[in-house]
Amino acid sequence: MGRRLAFHQDRFIKTYWQSIPGHQLYSTFDCGVTDEEGYVSILGRTDDVINVAGDRLGTREIEEVLSNHRAVAEVAVVGVADSVKELHWPSSCLLRDAQALDATGAREAELSRSVDAHLGAITRLARVHFLAMLPKTRSGKLLRRTIAALAEERDSPAICQ
Repeated sequence: MGRRLAFHQDRFIKTYWQSIPGHQLYSTFDCGVTDEEGYVSILGRTDDVINVAGDRLGTREIEEVLSNHRAVAEVAVVGVADSVKELHWPSSCLLRDAQALDATGAREAELSRSVDAHLGAITRLARVHFLAMLPKTRSGKLLRRTIAALAEERDSPAICQ
């Protein structure tokens, strides 16, 4: 047990405390920018990258395009297994108006066209799922594995104990 604990401690230190050479910083793997007034804006996770047909693409850009749509309140983009592309992009959206869940076919096509127009065909969405709420942890982080399981129509991991 002692060796195993030491391995995990070493890996934790290398991963989170030594990822930026010459600096003793705790890395959360979040990406952000600082504006001219010194305010920091978190843009998203640096490890939310998906391999699609050999190209490594980030989910943040797609989420930004979708979240800019007037009907979308919240969005999460996840990669789902596909036999041709390796992974494809389904997204889960929470709409501002719950009544709009009835007209999802036209809304799905509209959101897909928007992503295509802004980012190109490589980021084309395979499917848009509209949910009444996005699964999150107690601290408010998206449960991406659960969202992917829902998109793949398989049993999802436990949401939050």
